[in-house]
Amino acid sequence: MPTTKPDSLDLSPRSDDITLRAVQSITDEWIRTVGVRYFSELTNLAQLTEEVGELARLISRTYGEQSFKESDKNRDLGEEMADVLWVLVCLANQTGVDLSQEFQKRLEKKTARDKNRHLENPKLRT
Repeated sequence: MPTTKPDSLDLSPRSDDITLRAVQSITDEWIRTVGVRYFSELTNLAQLTEEVGELARLISRTYGEQSFKESDKNRDLGEEMADVLWVLVCLANQTGVDLSQEFQKRLEKKTARDKNRHLENPKLRT
């Protein structure tokens, strides 16, 4: 592991559409060169909980009945979602989870289970 910070680090996506695998790789590269090391899994879990809470607060104020606090008025929904994704990717990297593979497996499972269920649900008909 390098002992000095690089002058520049190429964090640009490898293509126009970045893959989950690329996100995991770029995050790992950043953590190891700029961030020095990962926080522990438990610390990252606490961070994930905090970030999800911030996202929930912003969504409830934007789309729900809660009014904005002055401190929340300039928050960006996309930025909050990216914060959640960042910590989730760190946890995936630390625990050896390939998010691309797991997402594909989840999509296949949900498709097999739900292919007719949602179509036949009268509450979802328009």
